[in-house]
Amino acid sequence: MFRSRAKDEKAQDADKAPVNFSKQPRDPQAPKGRPTPKRSQAQSQRRSVANTSMTRKEAAKRQREERRTAMERQRQALASGDERYLPARDKGPVRRFARDFVDSRFNIAEFFLPMAVVILVLSMVRVASLQNIALLLWLVVIVLIVLDSFVTSFRLKKQLNERFPGENKRGAVAYALMRSLQMRRLRLPKPQVKRGERP
Repeated sequence: MFRSRAKDEKAQDADKAPVNFSKQPRDPQAPKGRPTPKRSQAQSQRRSVANTSMTRKEAAKRQREERRTAMERQRQALASGDERYLPARDKGPVRRFARDFVDSRFNIAEFFLPMAVVILVLSMVRVASLQNIALLLWLVVIVLIVLDSFVTSFRLKKQLNERFPGENKRGAVAYALMRSLQMRRLRLPKPQVKRGERP
């Protein structure tokens, strides 16, 4: 009854203003542009949001399923060499070339485990001459592996610098040397090139 005309005009402007549900922050001094919902409406909206949200148990179950799916996809990628789902340490053209470089040649280090078993058996036999042979074989194997690793790293560095001049090659040589220590059939990701084939 005794309201000022200015307040009436502001109220009419607020009623006419278009409803805006944008997520952008609003100036606190600016008019809201929509009517305040009644308490019963606000409570019903809050209840519906609370009912649609998952319980802690359901969220954990969904997370486990997603993790299981991701691990299965990664396992298949390691077997097939699919770049999209490989672990971060195996991704990229530099790492792929390092794998192919190692897989395309014979590495003395890959025979380390079988030779170690033979040497261990020889050293357990209680014959002095066989134990001396086992010790000598052990030294020869270690020297050959060190020399082979040195040659592999030198050649791989050279090839990487030629093929990938602008890319990050950090850790690629160590990655290749670790792969060369594994037996070919046990390597993951599975070898994609044959021995003697140029990567």
